[in-house]
Amino acid sequence: MDQTEGDEAAAVVERYARFARDEAPGRSTLYAEWAHGVAADPGVAGILARIPATRRQPPLVFAVTRMLGAPEDAFPAWAAWLRRHADEVVAEASVRRLQTNEPQRCAALLPALATVEGPIALLELGASGGLCLYPDRYSYRYRRSGDVVELDPHEGLSTVVLECDVTGEPPLRLPQVAWRAGIDLEPLDAADDGDRRFLTSLVWPGESGRADRIAAALDIAAADPPRLIAGDASDPEVLRAAAALAPGDATLVVTTPGVLPHIPRAGRERLLDALRALDATWITIDPPALHDRWRPPVDAGSWHGFVLGRDGEALAAVDPLGSFVNWRAWRAGGTDAAG
Repeated sequence: MDQTEGDEAAAVVERYARFARDEAPGRSTLYAEWAHGVAADPGVAGILARIPATRRQPPLVFAVTRMLGAPEDAFPAWAAWLRRHADEVVAEASVRRLQTNEPQRCAALLPALATVEGPIALLELGASGGLCLYPDRYSYRYRRSGDVVELDPHEGLSTVVLECDVTGEPPLRLPQVAWRAGIDLEPLDAADDGDRRFLTSLVWPGESGRADRIAAALDIAAADPPRLIAGDASDPEVLRAAAALAPGDATLVVTTPGVLPHIPRAGRERLLDALRALDATWITIDPPALHDRWRPPVDAGSWHGFVLGRDGEALAAVDPLGSFVNWRAWRAGGTDAAG
């Protein structure tokens, strides 16, 4: 092993040790064990070092191995499988990227969408397989003070039922979506068997219910595919070209639920400027300290959760994956949200 290979393997050891220590505990016992094993096994670390640094995150690599048939077993069995399939894993991981597509996020987005008069043209940036483009096709169960607000599509109970705890008085109604499209660097096809396996494999072992929910949402998307555009949404020309495809008789709503933290700062600022100049409503879910576009400013230290925002105004503190919505005051017909 030359110096460069040794440095790359050392980087793998450090990254996987940190994941085993700080990220996996409490969420996936199996992933914690696998990551700890990688950090302690120079041979396995050397295999993963062959994957480009931007594509070797533990959740991505572990998902790729499971997609390709690795046993969800103790580390020695997983490592033995990896050694037998090293070239296949390196090749597949080298062309994949983390694209967690969680339809549960729609439970957090829906109250903000309900502030927009329909019909709406929905454009999501970082859309992956487009599962967050169907807020009108899912059922919702919002739990508040012992009561449950039930929302179902007009066809009846959806195969995807999203449960969410809510405080405050958010508007809760299904949006009227007339058009749906998304931009992603590498869009996934809900009807493609390989892409479906990949998206469900991105669910961590132990997260009960998520894989079934994603599979059901994939069926909904496959039955009525959105328009997915391959491109860099932080390029203003790509954004404007996609927005121009929306029908003129619908309100254009651009959503960025969880994508902005994954865009380098320069590109993120360029995108935020382009969104401000666009004739559209912008709805986002972001960490409170990610950018300075909140009006009025958000105190990140006292904000519990991520920010659900509309056009830079903080509407609610939310779980980034949609398990809770703590609504702040929204003045109907106005532009103020209490922080």
